[in-house]
Amino acid sequence: MKNHGSDDIVKENLTILDITTKKINQLPEAERNLLVHGSTFIGLNAALCGLIANSLFRRILNVTQARIAAGLPMAVIPFLTAHVSYDGFISLPLSTGYLNCETCTVTRAGLVGLTFGGLYPVFLALPVNGGLAARYQSSPLPEKGNILTYWIRISKPVFRKMLFPILLQTVFAAYLGSRQYKVLIKALQLPEPGLKIH
Repeated sequence: MKNHGSDDIVKENLTILDITTKKINQLPEAERNLLVHGSTFIGLNAALCGLIANSLFRRILNVTQARIAAGLPMAVIPFLTAHVSYDGFISLPLSTGYLNCETCTVTRAGLVGLTFGGLYPVFLALPVNGGLAARYQSSPLPEKGNILTYWIRISKPVFRKMLFPILLQTVFAAYLGSRQYKVLIKALQLPEPGLKIH
């Protein structure tokens, strides 16, 4: 037995998305780019956070080898994670009408910026550089009993230095969410293209 309810929901979402897309296409190019490419900006900032965190951990652990091998994933993985997360939690729900409250949009965007754009790249840099430090024996690593204490001590100065980029990413994501919400409301107030009134 087919579930017609879920098919109807999918069709309704596609119809809403189609109407929204047509209206967005009527906007000036700068506003259209803000809606379409907003998640890319969040991703680029996350990649930058990843590279900064990577550099800080490399310095603390005296890792000089494998610059590109460590730097590339520290830029690419945070970029993709933040980009996809922002699209999934903010851009798509806005476009399909599931997110229709400015405060909710700003809060959700800020949380995505904080979690996937700021904190995740720093947490990702830790095992990447810890693995390199162990492989190249660039820094004396702890014995089994002191592992957690050691990594907390190593991470504290990095998190202190990353506080500003993380806060900046959070505020930027929240601001972008607010701007996207306002631009989308403006787009939805435009007449539907090709609409004939009888």
